[in-house]
Amino acid sequence: MHSNSFEGALPHLPHSINFFLASSNRFRGGLPLSFCNRSLLTVLDLSYNNFTGPIPPCLSNFFFLNLRKNKFEGSIPDKFYVDAPLRTLDVGYNRLTGKLPRSLLNCSSLQFLSVDYNGIKDRYPFSLKALPNLQVLILSSNKFYGHVSSSNQGLQGFPELRILEIAGNKFTGSLPPIFFVNWKASSLTMNENVGLYMVYKKVIYDTYYLTYRDSIDLPHKCLFPMEEKLLTSYATIDFSGNRLEGQIPESIGLLKALIALNLSNNAFTGHIPTSFSNLRKLESLDLSSNQLSGTIPNGLGSLSFLAYINVSHNQLKGEIPQGTQIVGQPKSSFEGNAGLCGFPLEESCYGTNAPPPSLQHKEEGGEEEKVLNWKAVAISYGPGVLLGLAIAQLIASHKPEWLVKIIGP
Repeated sequence: MHSNSFEGALPHLPHSINFFLASSNRFRGGLPLSFCNRSLLTVLDLSYNNFTGPIPPCLSNFFFLNLRKNKFEGSIPDKFYVDAPLRTLDVGYNRLTGKLPRSLLNCSSLQFLSVDYNGIKDRYPFSLKALPNLQVLILSSNKFYGHVSSSNQGLQGFPELRILEIAGNKFTGSLPPIFFVNWKASSLTMNENVGLYMVYKKVIYDTYYLTYRDSIDLPHKCLFPMEEKLLTSYATIDFSGNRLEGQIPESIGLLKALIALNLSNNAFTGHIPTSFSNLRKLESLDLSSNQLSGTIPNGLGSLSFLAYINVSHNQLKGEIPQGTQIVGQPKSSFEGNAGLCGFPLEESCYGTNAPPPSLQHKEEGGEEEKVLNWKAVAISYGPGVLLGLAIAQLIASHKPEWLVKIIGP
């Protein structure tokens, strides 16, 4: 029933239903508790509607539950039972408050958790790294606070995590050098992944297959968010809009599957890691509005998939690398760095608008070479002219008989 213009309350569902997809409609009202009595219902997608009220307490009954972009209120029910089959829970863009349920740790099959754009107030959920299959964690635009790393937490990464978005919160502190060391899934390249999409398949009556794919909003590659099916080879990190400080860990260069990295609007210091040149799949890089210093690594110019880069409003200096992908960026991507120079900025790295010394020397050498070539032509051309004149004079004074017949006496 998805992508229509249905209005009003949801219809009464039969007990035998397995999948119910009613996203992108105009349904409103509360979510009936009768959904909790549908023991065969495994996939429920009610996203992009106008539902209100609290979320029913039976979330862990489902395999896939998508309630994104509604008007649900209250807290997420803390009633996830041990070995719950839940794999996907998306409650983003609602009006939820409270904390993340601690009983989420009972969902050992959980792969996808999104609570972005709510009013959840809690600390960074270190405990979730105990979930062996968690691949996507999206906490953006809430009221999370505190450090994202801790000395007593061991390795900071999640073994299977590929997408971590915590933008627009109040996280503080620095990232230790080993922060990304244990991110095994994100260190894989595309060819090393078995599946293409995060897909749930269910066989009904031995012959009929139903599939459901996870989706995610992608704001980093376009001027507006867009929704795409979630690739298993897809890896992104968005820490923007927090209060993080210190140096960017060099260990980020281990994440070979990373295609988008956004660390903008923080207080990061130090140099841009040279290990960025190892991120061969990177398509989008935003380091703007920090306190980064030093030069832009030349290796960024060799990243052939890098379609977007922004390092504006830092303390960078030196010449902008002239790699193919960097030359195509707008001037605004480098502004706000008093020490940066070179194209596409108007500031020349040589004090004037004159070409670089090496190029200038080459041009001067070229002019000198042209002069020498013209001298050679003149030298070789002169004897030829003299010889031609001598022959003409000889012909004029001693006309052969055959020439007289042709041109006359």
